[in-house]
Amino acid sequence: MSADRARSTEPARSARSARSTEPARSAGSTAPAGSATSVGDARPSLESLVIELTALRPRMEEVSLAIHARPELKFAEYHAQRVLTGWLAESGFAVRTPAGGLETAFVAVHETGRPGPRIAVLAEYDALPGVGHGCGHNLIAAGAVAAAIAAARAMPGHAGTVVVIGTPGEEMGGAGKVRLAEAGVFEGVDAAVMFHPGDRSLTARAALAAAHLRVVFTGVSAHASISPWLGRSALAGVQVFLAALDAMRQFVPPTARLHGVVADGGQAPNVVPERAAVDLYARDRTAASALELVARVRLAAEGAALATGTRAEVSETGPLYAERRDSMVLAEHFGEAVRALGVDITAGEPDSPAGSSDIGNLSQLLPVIHPYIQIAAAGTPSHSEAMRAAARTSFAHERTQVAATGLARVVTDLLADPELLAAARAEFAAAEAEAGSRAEAGSRAEAGSRAEAGSRAEAATAAVEAAR
Repeated sequence: MSADRARSTEPARSARSARSTEPARSAGSTAPAGSATSVGDARPSLESLVIELTALRPRMEEVSLAIHARPELKFAEYHAQRVLTGWLAESGFAVRTPAGGLETAFVAVHETGRPGPRIAVLAEYDALPGVGHGCGHNLIAAGAVAAAIAAARAMPGHAGTVVVIGTPGEEMGGAGKVRLAEAGVFEGVDAAVMFHPGDRSLTARAALAAAHLRVVFTGVSAHASISPWLGRSALAGVQVFLAALDAMRQFVPPTARLHGVVADGGQAPNVVPERAAVDLYARDRTAASALELVARVRLAAEGAALATGTRAEVSETGPLYAERRDSMVLAEHFGEAVRALGVDITAGEPDSPAGSSDIGNLSQLLPVIHPYIQIAAAGTPSHSEAMRAAARTSFAHERTQVAATGLARVVTDLLADPELLAAARAEFAAAEAEAGSRAEAGSRAEAGSRAEAGSRAEAATAAVEAAR
């Protein structure tokens, strides 16, 4: 393992002394950044954060474009990791990498030794096959680091800890945050913040729970022309299975999503395929309802296998993504800062179409926010060439600067205002209690349905016996 992939960097300079590495501040600003606060842990003004982010903007854009130009798939983000951790180390953060057993994860800490809350800013930096940074993770990563540096500089003597956590492998079911949480990386974190680029600006948005599945059919190979009757086509199993999913879609909740691709359809046209596979995502509003979909997918696979004389095996290719539960207390705090900077941002519609993310699992453990900032025309789809192109524009970086300022506002207020953190914790506890009540009610309803179904089955059996 190379030194830059397994390093623990304790910078010799403080965050304030590292300022000389950044460009000069905007004209008309004679006071050093952070001077708006006379006490190290006092709440800095929004203006002081704007000054810090204005100074950081050139480096932020440079880092973002460097990541955009070299897209790396999940858990292979070595270039992005080096660029981000190098900037953090220069800025007075103690950097540790790898982290949580993931080679391309990192943890970067800024603390003064004074006790207080531990607030995490999350960076995502993996890309997609084909469309590279068509989800704008280059902006998420650069904006997260800029926000954390700005917060630390605006509160040079702050109590508590500002920590940047590099979370690789969000795309394609990588579940980087889930793996880091299981490894204890988020232990002691009081709240976590991040933003996401998109085609609208939203303080919060629903996200679906998602199961990541692979369905493998195994048949018997044979010559497709001379003796096809001696074979059993695994590809035929896949075709029947996909037809079953198409039929199923009419009878699942409107919030559910079933979509996949044929990952393996055989090797040659003149060979009856012995193996074929489908990669599939099953999504719905909650983890429980997503798992209900998975149960139906398994039955469809079994039926397709029975119909085609093949065998089917359904496996999970990654951890289940839970639904996201945003802290509306902190999300609106972010929204207030962004509106003050001239960006129109609204609350998302709870029933609007949504994707899935591993931050959903984290949101079941602690208060989090995941707002969206518009960088492209309304209607521009995520995971597209159009969004990839938008993610490198000057406008996208202007909006990322605004988003980073909003994140820095939330971070500094959580460090300086115990009441804000208490409100976020109370909101989280209430949501936990409500979720527990719903789960209990759902379990009772499920038990009742099973008992009723059992009674109907017994009655049907008795009727058949009587008829005999």
